[in-house]
Amino acid sequence: MTALSAFLEDRGVLRVSGDDAPVFLQGLVTNDVGSLAPGAACYSALLSPQGKLLFDFIVQRESGEPASFLLDCAADQAAALATRLGFYRLRAKVRIEDLSSELGVGAFWGGEPDAKLPGAAFPDPRDPRLGFRAILPRPAATALGAAAVAAYEAHRIALGVPKGGADFSYGDAFPHDVNMDVLHGLDFDKGCYVGQEVVSRMRHRANLRKRIVRVSFKGTAPTPGTPVLDGEMPVGLLGSAAGGIALAQMRIDRAEDARAAGRSLSASGLPVEVMDAGAP
Repeated sequence: MTALSAFLEDRGVLRVSGDDAPVFLQGLVTNDVGSLAPGAACYSALLSPQGKLLFDFIVQRESGEPASFLLDCAADQAAALATRLGFYRLRAKVRIEDLSSELGVGAFWGGEPDAKLPGAAFPDPRDPRLGFRAILPRPAATALGAAAVAAYEAHRIALGVPKGGADFSYGDAFPHDVNMDVLHGLDFDKGCYVGQEVVSRMRHRANLRKRIVRVSFKGTAPTPGTPVLDGEMPVGLLGSAAGGIALAQMRIDRAEDARAAGRSLSASGLPVEVMDAGAP
């Protein structure tokens, strides 16, 4: 079955290349990029020293030498990410390029992508149910069209996969808060990287209080940014939605207290059903 496809215009592409590129990235980001085989990809992030998530991206290793990596990131963050990486470059033999005007990102789901794509498609490393992605020459990416973007977003939301800028604010959340641990975005064995000590401490907490969860409504979900309430107490904030399903940043401890006490949550006066109990 041929996959549905969409050009993700809200994604930009950076290239990090050079003799020191593997060691350079490995010492900065949350996942093990050093072990990626050519063509393979992983989900990762760059954190602040305090462990807050500044940028998240999908990293694909290109073939050939010297080593080269493509970073599929939020388009409106591409320039800032390139600048931030440049702060850490020092004397490393690394080149950082913003190729967003030359390359684009395509998403494919519901089947196998066209084998004739002018770029290798790879399984989405966050959740295989999302389908495939490909970083393509921009004309080939734009040719996929944007007509199915809403369908792709509904697919993403139904699977409970958050998107930065829509479901959480960069600079405000820790990786565990936005489910990076269950979306294969954190490697706990790779060694040091920026913010690693905070991530390690959160891993060993008995209970994580914040998560992004799926919630449902009878009818259309309220607009993003609407508070989820337990009576008059805010316990969450709605993010992106498709039909009656939305993602919400939730204080899961408070949501569980409400459930245990038999109280219903609401948003804009509508009953809210939490579809994911506890950690996703």
